[in-house]
Amino acid sequence: MNCYAIFIIAILLSFFNDLSGQDNLILGADLSYVNELEDCGGFYTENGTRSDPFLLFAKSGANLVRVRLWHSPTWTNYSTYPDVEKTIRRTKEAGMKILLDFHYSDDWADPQKQIIPSAWSNIEELSVLLDSIYDYTYKVIHRLDSKGLLPEMVQIGNEINNEILKHEPYQTTDTINWSRNIALINKAIQAVNDACTHSSLVPKIMIHIAQPENALIWFDKAFKNNLSDFDIIGISYYSKWSDYSMSELYQAIGLLRKKFGKEVIVAETAYPWTLKNFDEAGNILGEDTLVEGYPTTPEGQYNYMVDLTKTVIKGGGTGIIYWEPAWITSPCSTHWGKGSRWENAAFFDPDNQNEPLPVMNFFSQEYTRQIK
Repeated sequence: MNCYAIFIIAILLSFFNDLSGQDNLILGADLSYVNELEDCGGFYTENGTRSDPFLLFAKSGANLVRVRLWHSPTWTNYSTYPDVEKTIRRTKEAGMKILLDFHYSDDWADPQKQIIPSAWSNIEELSVLLDSIYDYTYKVIHRLDSKGLLPEMVQIGNEINNEILKHEPYQTTDTINWSRNIALINKAIQAVNDACTHSSLVPKIMIHIAQPENALIWFDKAFKNNLSDFDIIGISYYSKWSDYSMSELYQAIGLLRKKFGKEVIVAETAYPWTLKNFDEAGNILGEDTLVEGYPTTPEGQYNYMVDLTKTVIKGGGTGIIYWEPAWITSPCSTHWGKGSRWENAAFFDPDNQNEPLPVMNFFSQEYTRQIK
């Protein structure tokens, strides 16, 4: 029996029932970059005063922070376990909940790249790799729990459209060894459940796929290959990379819920408020991101997020999480150059001392979630 069954009473008292004013709706932000940005000189202000971004988001109505975890990166000191622990502590002190995103890689994991951590790269036997993902996941969750930092949600992999823990990129789901893939995912799910057996808080488990049209196909194949029980289907939704309009997103969320019986959260999304580039790093979201009726203005970004949130709710979705709204331009360097590739889609104005933009208010709108 897993810890979901053992601690059903704890669930009733946990995250999804202690939110008020939004009918248990998740309104979140991925703030994984914040510690790094502040360490290299980045800052955030409110009314001309430098402010803690975690408190800014909490005050604005956000109730959850998503944070990524890499296994053992050698190219950065961030998104490591100590950095993630710091983010979780700051989040909880600000009164928000946590979604911990296991990438199971030493670098970015995404639909095209699910590269095995270097520590496991020489493992050839599946049984040993299964033990490795179990032990690692268990130890992280248990360690956080021992420090009072257990996340309310745990994400098993990041945008795992393709097979996890591979030695090279895979481009299509046709190449997936489903038996191996699901065995590894199931082992990670088991580790989370086992690690919280004696905890008063039971993390909900999310499986995350990029773009709704891909999620419909992926979960159909995954369940046919005996995917273990979990709680939430997470999807990325970016107009740049999705073939689905907002109305089609609404339909897809409804279909995912009806077909698979899981909650659905848009775990990543974003929209630009300008096409201006403020630094040396080129912007990822450009004209190819734009949606008719939502100009690249602060008001256009705000309206897009309000309407997208309403669309998610209309489809029966549980919530929405904005990807890296605090990735401001700064002296920091990333894989892509000095500065940010996302400042034109962030929530702060570089021309005005990083004061919050109107989109920050999308969290505090009055949304009514209807369970269907």
